[in-house]
Amino acid sequence: MVAVLLGLWCQWGASAPGDEWLRDRVLRLQASQAPENRLVVIDIDEASLAALGAWPWPRSRLASLAELLLGPYQARAVALDLVFPEPADRDGDTRLAMLAQFGPLVLAHAFDFNGSLPLRVGQPTGGAAGERGQSTAASGVVANHAGLAPAKNIGNIGFIPDIDGMLRRLPMQTWYGQRLYPTLSLALLEAAGSNFKLAEGAGPRGAIGSLSDGSLRIPFSRTWEAYTVIPASMILAQQVAPALLADKLVLVGSSSLGLSDRVATPLSASTSGLLVHAAALSSLLDAAQGEAPAPWPGAAIALLFTTAVALLSAYTLMRRSALANIGLLAGASLVWLALVWMVLPHDGMFNSAGPLLAFFFMLAAGVPFAWQMSQRQSRRLLGTLRQYVADAVVDQLLRRNLADPLAPSRCEVTTLIADLEGYTSHVASLPVEQAAQLTRDFLNCLTQPVLEQHGTLDKYTGDGLVAFWGAPLPVADHADQALAAARGITRAMALFNADRLAAGLAPLRVRIGIESGIAMAGDFGSSARSIYTAVGDSVNVASRLETLARDLPHDIVIGPGTAALARREQLLPIGQTTLRGKQEFTALYTLASQAQPAGVPV
Repeated sequence: MVAVLLGLWCQWGASAPGDEWLRDRVLRLQASQAPENRLVVIDIDEASLAALGAWPWPRSRLASLAELLLGPYQARAVALDLVFPEPADRDGDTRLAMLAQFGPLVLAHAFDFNGSLPLRVGQPTGGAAGERGQSTAASGVVANHAGLAPAKNIGNIGFIPDIDGMLRRLPMQTWYGQRLYPTLSLALLEAAGSNFKLAEGAGPRGAIGSLSDGSLRIPFSRTWEAYTVIPASMILAQQVAPALLADKLVLVGSSSLGLSDRVATPLSASTSGLLVHAAALSSLLDAAQGEAPAPWPGAAIALLFTTAVALLSAYTLMRRSALANIGLLAGASLVWLALVWMVLPHDGMFNSAGPLLAFFFMLAAGVPFAWQMSQRQSRRLLGTLRQYVADAVVDQLLRRNLADPLAPSRCEVTTLIADLEGYTSHVASLPVEQAAQLTRDFLNCLTQPVLEQHGTLDKYTGDGLVAFWGAPLPVADHADQALAAARGITRAMALFNADRLAAGLAPLRVRIGIESGIAMAGDFGSSARSIYTAVGDSVNVASRLETLARDLPHDIVIGPGTAALARREQLLPIGQTTLRGKQEFTALYTLASQAQPAGVPV
């Protein structure tokens, strides 16, 4: 839920860290090199300054440049990305004023939005009376001198860089002196006779990136190489074919480093401000001519995707799978980057990095949670299983990361039941302490071989034990493991009895019954107490065989189920009998190496 709220906040609230960085990289990769044939950029570049003289040029030369563009070259409209706050030669100023008053020539004002040092240079003119609406208020202006006041079309060339110094937005309408001033590209469209308006359908989240304050997030959909840029000196020398400019929109400015009109954009760290206006003009033309990508609900897509990933992440966490959660979030991040690639041209406002931030939060919060849950499960599993099984079996269970390895399940097991014959008579005459020590020593002879053969210790029966193989982990050779454990028990008892004989004590005899078959193995019991055990007919048969050994000259009695599965141990048939609860005969076996009188050390 927190991750979803974070994604929601990023989409309709604050910008997520890294959003602009990611957006810039995608824009740079997506920028098209297809030629932009609807406009032409006239550049007062270094070559032009070298050919015709340093800046500032005579005002009459600039007037001649505008006259050639609007006259012989038949440009549809011309905008000057230049401000003339001081008068110059009268002839040039007069000619520029006449063109700006009666022709499609747009002059510029540079509005200031900083506000720290309000300034007013020149005489602001033009603009439209009306309500402020969705516009950006300016605190100052550098305008043209009073001689150019008759100009009909004025466009703003002032910028508002982002906090990182990057220029990504332009104020489409500037509010100053109770009047509205369009940006230079929009003023150029109006001067050309276009009735272009930012469509309300494009809204604050439209494909061309119109913001709620009236500014435009420039799509930068074309590389700078896509624009036709002509040196101003070639226009003045009339060295350009008229067809190249006929009926085109023309922007005039300078890329010269000496004029300091350089800004950082997503496409380049040092870009002529003139080309920023060209990029804005391209996006406006795309929108006006229906060529802009159709608007998509990028914020809704981001929120739905983040919600879906959050739910899946919660599901994997509940299953205590940290690695699965990491994989999910990594995969979701890659899918989201693909979605950013698709959505970005259609929605200039959605927060591209918001879901990534939410995924990082899920990872930062979820993985420790999953780890903690896993550790808790491991501790519980260890605490329970180490009472019954060898450490190697516990390790395998942990590696398998089963959801509930102790849940009862149907499996094939081999059960071994061992018991001390004549326990009561052996301890009857002993002090309690010695009786307890005898019991511990005897049970140790039984337990160690079981654990060495990776058996599951079911329970102690006072003077014996019950163990089984094949659960909680299925093993193919469970019968052989049980037989090996039985051999180990008799070997341990032989050593134990040798010590007793040396001390002048009577030897002890262990009786062992072994049988294999289907059983239910798992954690049985109540909420107050439970035990990991196996229940089934084969378990009952093993118990009958252990009791039967009392009347046989063999310490180990093996049932037919185990005999059928044994592969490593050689078994010896010792007859058959009818066990309690059975009507048919049960074949009996023992280990070939144990076919000797009971209780004799091996």
